[in-house]
Amino acid sequence: MTSAKDDDRLVGRSVARREDPRLLSGRGRFVDDIELPGMLHAQFVRSTVAHGTITEIDLTRVRQVPGVVAAFTAADLELGDITAQLGRPLSEFVPTAMPVLARDRVRYVGEPVAVVVARDPYLAEDGLEAAKVTYAPLPPITCEEQALAPDAPRVHAEAAGNTLVDVGLFATEGIDEIFDQAPCVVHVDVRTGRQNALPLETRGAVAQWDAREEQLVLHTCTQTPHQVRTVASRCLRLDERAVRVIVPDMGGGFGLKCVVGREEIATAAAALRLGRPVKWIEDRKDALSASFLAREQHYTARAAFDSDGRILGLDADVVCDMGAYSCYPFTAGIEPLMASAEMPGVYKVPAYRVRGRAITTNKAPTAPYRGVSRPSYVMAMERLMERAARELRLDPVEIRRRNVITDFPYTGVNNITYDPGSYLESLDLCERALREAGWYDRRAAATAEGRHIGIGYSCFSERTGYGSAAFAQRKMEVVPGFDLAEVRMDTSGAVTATTGTVSHGQSHETTMAQIVADTLHLDIAKVKLHQGDTDRITYGWGTFASRSIAVGGSAVRLAAAKLGDKLRAIAAAEWGVPPEDTELDRGRVRRRDDPDVALGYERLADTAYLKSHLLPKDIDPGLTATAVFDVHNDGTFSNATHGVVVELHEGTGQVEILAYFCVEDCGVAVNPQVVEGQCRGGIAQGISGALFEQITYDAQGEPSATSFMDYKVPTAHEIPEVVIHHLQTPCAFTATGAKGAGEGGTIGAPAAVLNAVNDALRPTGVELDNTPITPETVHRALTPRTPEQTP
Repeated sequence: MTSAKDDDRLVGRSVARREDPRLLSGRGRFVDDIELPGMLHAQFVRSTVAHGTITEIDLTRVRQVPGVVAAFTAADLELGDITAQLGRPLSEFVPTAMPVLARDRVRYVGEPVAVVVARDPYLAEDGLEAAKVTYAPLPPITCEEQALAPDAPRVHAEAAGNTLVDVGLFATEGIDEIFDQAPCVVHVDVRTGRQNALPLETRGAVAQWDAREEQLVLHTCTQTPHQVRTVASRCLRLDERAVRVIVPDMGGGFGLKCVVGREEIATAAAALRLGRPVKWIEDRKDALSASFLAREQHYTARAAFDSDGRILGLDADVVCDMGAYSCYPFTAGIEPLMASAEMPGVYKVPAYRVRGRAITTNKAPTAPYRGVSRPSYVMAMERLMERAARELRLDPVEIRRRNVITDFPYTGVNNITYDPGSYLESLDLCERALREAGWYDRRAAATAEGRHIGIGYSCFSERTGYGSAAFAQRKMEVVPGFDLAEVRMDTSGAVTATTGTVSHGQSHETTMAQIVADTLHLDIAKVKLHQGDTDRITYGWGTFASRSIAVGGSAVRLAAAKLGDKLRAIAAAEWGVPPEDTELDRGRVRRRDDPDVALGYERLADTAYLKSHLLPKDIDPGLTATAVFDVHNDGTFSNATHGVVVELHEGTGQVEILAYFCVEDCGVAVNPQVVEGQCRGGIAQGISGALFEQITYDAQGEPSATSFMDYKVPTAHEIPEVVIHHLQTPCAFTATGAKGAGEGGTIGAPAAVLNAVNDALRPTGVELDNTPITPETVHRALTPRTPEQTP
């Protein structure tokens, strides 16, 4: 317990980021900044065909290249495979072993076949050019239609129909009759393009053997260091104690780095084999074409409505193209299972049927990317709402207003219980903000002038704070969820907090310190955060799924509270009063009955460490506390409404975003400025997916994007100023009251932009359901056609 006054509290205030002085002055330390004596450099020989058997790998000439120290194939390194598992029958899930280096078969262009180690990265590149790999090509599978075609070639022999996951999670009895009798039934066919998460810092690793500690030390930019340690120890056949994973500063992850990659393991194996440090840094070409990709999904959905616009039923078929392998530990099920479980979202859906499938193709494998399936299924739901509004001649906001959940807690047809949120309030506030800014009047004036301005909305929730119970529902054999924290005070009264989460840009050094400082009523300058080191904390699940503050922050707060209790107990023993008669106050413990009597933390720490003989027998020496936190229900739900205004330019087909409004509710915002940064960054990525980004493949399985000349991403010119309004519905299930804010911007943007484009197209009668929305697509929609040109 603390006696902090409201105006003293740090949680809820935009405290300046503590990371900035280091990072902005060039004192950050990233993986590529690490230089060690005798360090070698690795690069990977990668498959040049999308599908084929390996008939020969000849590295003879590679080893003769000046500066090349070694070259290894799978047979040389003899590593275990990376295999992600679900506890489901083979009829629902087919596991696929992903070898660290391809052995007999390659399944996508860019798959690592061999590793070349040289004195510098340029010599390693020279070695790659000398490699000779011979393939017997097999027919590649490059799209959903090919994968599911009868008698299609199999990407994996064990995966019939090229299907890795096929699950029908829900099927309300009598749903067909509901659709047969409904006054209004609308359909959508929504596709989202394949994307790259595109962190500023590509993947990389530095591995070395520490002979004194008898330990492999692996520096890598991962969101989940403990999972990398577990997989590395198993692939390398080492005790887990003999592997230490350290994450330095990291330049973005966005989900791409929350799975275990093959190259990190191969780099570690090379370092072990050679007895020298080895560094691997992914170049942008490999990052775009051969790293984990995301998003390519297809939703065929229909919704039934009554004549007043209230939804009666939802029926969906979800197909996710997961590429060549399941990612570890989430498996290929992460996308279709999330979509199937959560698609009803913020709406009261009384009847629901869904089939979720993950298919395998000869493309780079898929990993989670900011929002996972939610940008796609939210787009499908929001398109259904828009289509029903047009069919029933209802205002698009009004039809949402009639269907959003308003009574909490609410248990949906999907057996998920939603905690209190501000679904209706955020929708109303977003519409009011657009009207008060005059955009409805400007749209009407533009229409009269023959210009194409549209307004679009998306209303959604973001399930955050996934605990082990929520992950277990997917039947994952590796079940993330809990997090552990340690908070300790030294003899000077300074505090070090250690957490299992990992920052890759979310300001943990600031927000976690705010939580600790508030809990202990301590100057934030006295708090230091440690993260991203598997030797500092027993186990942690890292940072993904907006879990850091909701779960990791809760563990930190509970541990800090335990430490505060111990400080009070030591002071109470010295005064001979019960601990409940004391309180924490500005770096000291004081008596409630006499506030002038107080002991500073330094004085109490001196007793705890240096004069422990003075402690009562029931108080152990030292000032260290640990805590574990898990969310034991269905998680918690942040929510938001996005409103977008676009103009379509007839001559070029360009989509210009004129205004962007976001009303978000992530519970308690520990640092509102950080939350706004998360919103703006997420919205930028969502806009990019809506209008710009897509990786396509030709008939041979060759990816289209190998540089930024081929893969279009927006600049500051294309991203508008975003107006953000905050609502706060504190969460009852986390110790911080926070729900999580990492992914909401990305989730809502594609649907809002697509709906705005369709609103601008309303005079043409054309409706678009796919992203990205290209200028060519818009230009065709705006170009009048003669009857002869109409297909």
